[in-house]
Amino acid sequence: MKSQSGFTLIEIMVVLVIIAALAYVVGTNVIGRLDKARVETTKIQIKQLETALKQFKLDNAFYPETQQGLEALIAAPSTGRIPQRYAQEGYLEGGRVPLDQWGNAFVYVGPEQSQDGSYEIISPGEDGAYPSDDDISSRGIQ
Repeated sequence: MKSQSGFTLIEIMVVLVIIAALAYVVGTNVIGRLDKARVETTKIQIKQLETALKQFKLDNAFYPETQQGLEALIAAPSTGRIPQRYAQEGYLEGGRVPLDQWGNAFVYVGPEQSQDGSYEIISPGEDGAYPSDDDISSRGIQ
């Protein structure tokens, strides 16, 4: 009598279900951590932009205006209030304003448009729309 070796269709299906369940659990955990990492990295970027803005203010005695935007950290503004002691190398390494972790430009609101006279830096978040519920603001970061 010949012995047959191999897997039955039921055994193969059970293995596939187990693999799919493991992939779902692992995928869900990885994606959740990736989303959290993007939020935390964006908060760090905002803090770095705040540091550059504070250095700009130390040199020039004012923060950039909204119309000048964060670009005032990489090139001396030529409109609005003109800085008199602008750092020749600018205030951001690499000579460019970074994008948030979803590839969106940060929104800058200067002190002239704020009720309390301070600036605000905002990431539009994952949806890329400002304003929306997933925005990350410098005012909400400790």
